[in-house]
Amino acid sequence: MVRRLTLMRWLLVCGLLAGSAFADTFKLTNGETLNGEVFSVSANDQGVQVKVGGGQYQRVPWASFSQEDLKKFAKDAKMEPFVQPFIEISPEERAKKTEPPPLKQPPKLERPAQQSLFAALFSTNLGIFMMLLLYAANIYAGYEVAIFRAQPPALVCGLAAIPALGMLATIAFLSMPTKIKPTEEVLVSAEAPVAATAGITEEEINPMHANGAQRPTGLKLAHTEPDPTKAAVPEAEVYQRGQYTFNRRFIETKFAGFFGVVRRDAEKDRVLVVKSNRGEYTGQRISRIAANDLHLQVQRGHASEEVLIPFVEIQEIRVKHKDA
Repeated sequence: MVRRLTLMRWLLVCGLLAGSAFADTFKLTNGETLNGEVFSVSANDQGVQVKVGGGQYQRVPWASFSQEDLKKFAKDAKMEPFVQPFIEISPEERAKKTEPPPLKQPPKLERPAQQSLFAALFSTNLGIFMMLLLYAANIYAGYEVAIFRAQPPALVCGLAAIPALGMLATIAFLSMPTKIKPTEEVLVSAEAPVAATAGITEEEINPMHANGAQRPTGLKLAHTEPDPTKAAVPEAEVYQRGQYTFNRRFIETKFAGFFGVVRRDAEKDRVLVVKSNRGEYTGQRISRIAANDLHLQVQRGHASEEVLIPFVEIQEIRVKHKDA
């Protein structure tokens, strides 16, 4: 039993040695030949051990082996890292290694089918967003034009929202003159003669047309004294949009006396009437002014408050006496 185990161990060791060594004839670079078995397990940076005889080993440097032997050693996985630096590469092999890899063409986007401009805009999400943005901007432009030209905002925005008209309607309203409504004083003065003569006969208007009226041949001149209260009230100064441009420079230049807290004697009894799209405001002083609007101090009963009025909404500004 012991002999069998010893024999099996000896056979196993021989198999391992046979797997790690092989006998061959090697050509050295100095012209000599070497017969022996190379042990791959002994390979290192200096060389490899070769069994040249019974119990004799010789370490041979890698540089002493020929190129054919080195290429054979490179097939062994254990010796390949140590042998590879000593293998000379032919120009053909070097050209193959240094040859650049074939160029890979990058993927190209498919070219869309040829179509019109509007069809191309509506074919992508970005194009649809841009068209909606332009549509909303056109409606907003119509609103600004309506405020600037004193037109009904609903009418102008409604026409601007129609795709068939769109920008043409906005341009048409912008080309129209500003629609200025007549003031209340003008309406009262125009309607006063009609109201005063309502229900009065022609004889009452002109007594000389009555039957039997005496027509004197002489000419009489009547002298009437002017009313001192009416002569003392100066006429109102009117500034309308279209004739003047309402901006910060115009307000500060024309109405400089309305900015101070203490009013001068010439302007102490004068008030500022601003007519805008939101209504008509009568103020005593301009408390603040900015690049696009002003704050007018108006009287509300026994208290005063500031009203914000944008320049684009102002239709008319009047400077008049407080008793006018």
